[in-house]
Amino acid sequence: MNKTLPLLLCFSLTACGGSDSNETAPPPIQAPELQADICYLMSTTMGDMTLAIDLTNMPITGNNFKNYADDGFYTDTLFHRTINNFVIQGGGFTSGLVAKPSNDPIINEANVGISNKRGTIAMARTNAPDSATTQFFVNVLDNPQLDASSSNYGYAVFGKVIDGMDVVDQISIVKTGVNDVPLSEILINSVIETSCSSN
Repeated sequence: MNKTLPLLLCFSLTACGGSDSNETAPPPIQAPELQADICYLMSTTMGDMTLAIDLTNMPITGNNFKNYADDGFYTDTLFHRTINNFVIQGGGFTSGLVAKPSNDPIINEANVGISNKRGTIAMARTNAPDSATTQFFVNVLDNPQLDASSSNYGYAVFGKVIDGMDVVDQISIVKTGVNDVPLSEILINSVIETSCSSN
């Protein structure tokens, strides 16, 4: 448990939209429209949501999530951070906040320019721009401050919730303690490929 605390504290600062370093981030380009190349049914202890993942515009980030999902990595992981009117974050810890080993970090594709709008899914990371591994967050509201800009590397959006935003909203308002950790654990039971519904 002690080994997980630094990671938890580190990730408690993710998705906050602050400046990442003294270096200037590359400016974003004209944003493409999110694609629904593959979809997953995410079953949680608070209900189900369907996620559409963009492999076309976000090949590194989208395939990173796809590989973890297809390997069953997210089964029995937690939504370990919930902030009302901001984000819900999960995918890195099992019950008791035990960190799950991950593959190597991926390159940050946030400069593709897809915005952190309500319902979109983005990668959580540390202050290092290319540090995302397994953890993701769902934007509860529009969070343009998390987008890539000339002063911020941003957080890479790679998909969106196409069904089940009511579940996201319910998760976002649960009672939390230190570091926005829910007082009652919210488990991801499974993430299984499903057909993409029209949105």
